Amino acid sequence: MEKPAVDVKRWSWAISAVLAAVVLTAPPLVILLGGRNFGVPGVWIQTAVAGLRKGSSDLTLRHDDRLLGGLLVDGFDEESCHSRYQSAMYRRNPGRRPSPYLIAKLRRHEALQRRCGPGTAAYSDALEQLKSGKSVASPECRYIVSLPYQGLGNRILAVASAFLYALLTDRVLLIDPSDGMDELLCEPFLGATWLLPPGFPLAGYATFSNDTAETYGNMLRNKVIGADAAADISPAQTPAFAYVYLHSDASAHDKNFFWDEDQRLLRDIQWLVMRTDNYIVPGLFLANAFRGELDLMFPEPDAVFHHLGRYLFHPTNHVWGLVTRYHNAYLAGAAQHVGIQVRVFGAQPNSPELLEQITSCTQRHKLLSEVLAAGEPMTMPPPLASRAKSKAVLVTSLKPWYHEKLKSMYWEHAAANGEVVSVHQPSHEEFQRFGVRSHDAKAWAEIYLLSLADALVTTSQSTFGYVAQGLGGLRPWVMYKPDNDTTVPDPPCGRAVSMEPCFFAAPNYNLWKKQWLDASTIVPHVQRCADFAWGGLMLVGRNE
Repeated sequence: MEKPAVDVKRWSWAISAVLAAVVLTAPPLVILLGGRNFGVPGVWIQTAVAGLRKGSSDLTLRHDDRLLGGLLVDGFDEESCHSRYQSAMYRRNPGRRPSPYLIAKLRRHEALQRRCGPGTAAYSDALEQLKSGKSVASPECRYIVSLPYQGLGNRILAVASAFLYALLTDRVLLIDPSDGMDELLCEPFLGATWLLPPGFPLAGYATFSNDTAETYGNMLRNKVIGADAAADISPAQTPAFAYVYLHSDASAHDKNFFWDEDQRLLRDIQWLVMRTDNYIVPGLFLANAFRGELDLMFPEPDAVFHHLGRYLFHPTNHVWGLVTRYHNAYLAGAAQHVGIQVRVFGAQPNSPELLEQITSCTQRHKLLSEVLAAGEPMTMPPPLASRAKSKAVLVTSLKPWYHEKLKSMYWEHAAANGEVVSVHQPSHEEFQRFGVRSHDAKAWAEIYLLSLADALVTTSQSTFGYVAQGLGGLRPWVMYKPDNDTTVPDPPCGRAVSMEPCFFAAPNYNLWKKQWLDASTIVPHVQRCADFAWGGLMLVGRNE
């Protein structure tokens, strides 16, 4: 059984903060509480606050709630994106309920995308300003261009990170479509696009690296910006744009991005271009400037990607067809659905040790039944009409060997408890194929199928698994990485404390204070990752 979402006590502090912020005599629809200052709430929908007063104990969604508790809005053309409103019908775990404050922030951001996004006069003006190479004081509209990178899991986590930063800093989010993300994901914003149009005027923007002079880290290092922590940059000195480089190999100067002084320097730069292969969200919780806003948006910090992912990432009709046809044919009829995500790399041989780790993990934790040895008396199998003891197992892997071995095991041997176990694998591409559209479509379909499971087993440090667990609202059983390839870890797996992804390249130095630090000690609900403890951060529940 999945851990209950949360108890009411964990929300009591958030409810108090909300009620204290509301001016009871305000007009009946919208209360404006400020503008661009960090940490100052922007828009409150009074009816949403009223929803906190009544029914605040209902912290999980209904299975039939196609708008996911207000996370989504009505009004989209349903034929253009079937998954947006159909996904709730496929999820047995309906997921966490978003906070009213997050819902209000999302509606505000959608309005920003419509007011300042591509096709508007404001966007045209901002492009001309960028072409001129000159900055503008207090720009009307500001932008962040996301350049997702690496495999599909990394790219999805990178887009979610850029979007949260856009929410926090009132920036329009634009994603570069050159890697085919537009063929995988529906548009998330009603009446506006999130795709960067062709002809973006920054030469070579899609291939910048940590050697590019205009990266924020290099501008800091070369004193182009922020000579010291107290420096106030005049509009004439503010760059027209900056690259934000937050790959796993980012330097200490690049990773200084996460401190308050840096956010003060960045907020008046009209155009930011962010390249990362990481889920940088835990790092955003380190800045005092953002923490109050984040706490209001996410009173349950272990559900940040859960909400962002369900809001942003809707499979296109082609991918949704792959998901629904496979689910309906092989998984929907079973009483239980177990997902097993096996991350292997193309050059790695098939591993009997990894197979033993999978079976030990799933059987030890009663996700799958042990099997009877040859000759042992078996339980009478259930009649064909019975689903009570049926279990469908979805295996995702680049290799077919693990699926074939599990399938053979439950075909050649009866389950000790009489379960009827079927094992399925949609595809086995053998190697990860970067930039191949059909490969990415299958990968996205398999991530989504995993997210529909009742229980999930994932491989340590896999962004593929991170996306699935977040979308599904599942705390997975994580298979630990062995010390070498010839041993099976003991225990073979452990239950994750959170469904949040790990940020692999957390900051460990503050240039302003000239201080090395352990970022996991700054905020109680930002802790070390269990599967990447030496350098990673993850968000956990407030009581963890």
